[in-house]
Amino acid sequence: MQTVTFEKVEKALVAIRDTALANEQYFCELDGVSGDGDFGTSLATGWREIAAKWDDLDRTSIGHLLLAHAQVIASKVGGCSGPIWGTAFMRAGMVARDKTSLSPEDIEVMFEKAIEGIKTRGGAEEGDKTLLDALAPMSRTFSATKAGDAVLHACLQTAEEAVESAMALQARRGRQSFTGERSIGSKDPGMVAIALMTRNIAIALSGHE
Repeated sequence: MQTVTFEKVEKALVAIRDTALANEQYFCELDGVSGDGDFGTSLATGWREIAAKWDDLDRTSIGHLLLAHAQVIASKVGGCSGPIWGTAFMRAGMVARDKTSLSPEDIEVMFEKAIEGIKTRGGAEEGDKTLLDALAPMSRTFSATKAGDAVLHACLQTAEEAVESAMALQARRGRQSFTGERSIGSKDPGMVAIALMTRNIAIALSGHE
């Protein structure tokens, strides 16, 4: 993987934003199976605010742009998703604070710090059927393949496989955990969001499916 420019970071953030907005209803439907059905609306509310403020977000560095996202997400995304997703962006932004480009090693540390932050903020661990069950395997895949040109597609494959394998798990954190065994057999909406966002980042950066 080559150095990631500021322009590519912006494209990735737009892909994340557009995924959250385009899949609002779908994410709510997934959440409605064993949650309270508002996950999609919660995410979309935050990213609509980001879209409205897009031209005014701090672009003095990649880190400042990520921290600007973190602030909006933490304040506008409802439920437990706001603190969790906001923390992930904040921890990643702190690693990239003054950088205008990212090396593969930078991104590796951003993954690690975001995951650490999510664990600390939400108390979840891998196996609790949360977005960590997509992010943690993706982080390991990235670390193993970061020098390769196909790293994004390797991470995407990992995320999609994680979504399917986690269906057999019982949710132990988040709103879905309140339904106990009813959560077994369903897809975690946070994991699905991570997988779809990764797919759309890969498309945005490569220019093809």
